[in-house]
Amino acid sequence: MATLGMSDTDKAAVEAFRKDVVEPSRTQLVIVDFWAEWCGPCKQLTPVIEKVCADYAAKGVTLVKVNVDENPFIASQFRVQSIPTVYAVFQGQPVADLSQARTEGQLKQMLDQLLTQLPIESDEKAQLEEIAPLIAMGEEALADGDADRALSIFTQIAEMVPDHAEVVAGQARALVALGRLDEAEAALAALPADVARHVAIDQARAAIALARDVKPVADLSAVQAKVDADPDDHAARFELAGGLMANGDRDGAADALLEIVRRDRGWQDSAARTQLLTIFDAVGLEDPWVSAQRRKLSQILFA
Repeated sequence: MATLGMSDTDKAAVEAFRKDVVEPSRTQLVIVDFWAEWCGPCKQLTPVIEKVCADYAAKGVTLVKVNVDENPFIASQFRVQSIPTVYAVFQGQPVADLSQARTEGQLKQMLDQLLTQLPIESDEKAQLEEIAPLIAMGEEALADGDADRALSIFTQIAEMVPDHAEVVAGQARALVALGRLDEAEAALAALPADVARHVAIDQARAAIALARDVKPVADLSAVQAKVDADPDDHAARFELAGGLMANGDRDGAADALLEIVRRDRGWQDSAARTQLLTIFDAVGLEDPWVSAQRRKLSQILFA
């Protein structure tokens, strides 16, 4: 904003705006709330916007309130026609009009979209970059079958970032691998509602459900013999799949379940397909192995 020809009052307002909004917006997302004492809707919006911005402070979001009666020049520069008017400002420029957001959910949804699109610097982002290699280390330990080490790694990360979805999910899956299913369920049950909806938590829940469904079998030869004697004995093949999965042979388990679907996709209310989907969820939908198995399932279903 140019200050040439402005009154001292307007110059002071511009300088304050630069200090409070423009400078912080170089690295953060600044929410500018234009309001007035006499504005009823402003008073209704105030607790909502203040709470959400406080919740998102660690994500690099800060709130600045501008009283239009005290700062008419600033309001005119933003062409404020009615209040409340709420803008998101980044690097000195308005990047979104948030004025239509009237609920906490609506405002959070709009902020989430902006935060994924803009290079905002924040304590949370810096912390996530710090723990990313540690999470990868925990996942590698799980993939290598070292559940004790994985649990130790995820527990240490959890001390740094409590209620982090991927970390708690890693803890739970490590506990599942160790046979400590009740502890795994308790860890997920303690999560806040918004974290509990994360896809990583869904994966952990599927792992728990699968572990409760299947039990390790020392000798599968008898079940295998039943399947060999009668390939249409789907109950035996389903039992074989469970035993194979429990013993760590997910390829064999998937092959057995896919064969049931191929022979009788509706058997026991599509039990084989349902079990396959549970395995997919437990392994992780982004896993290349899951993608390959899903292609096999699709080829059978749509042949």
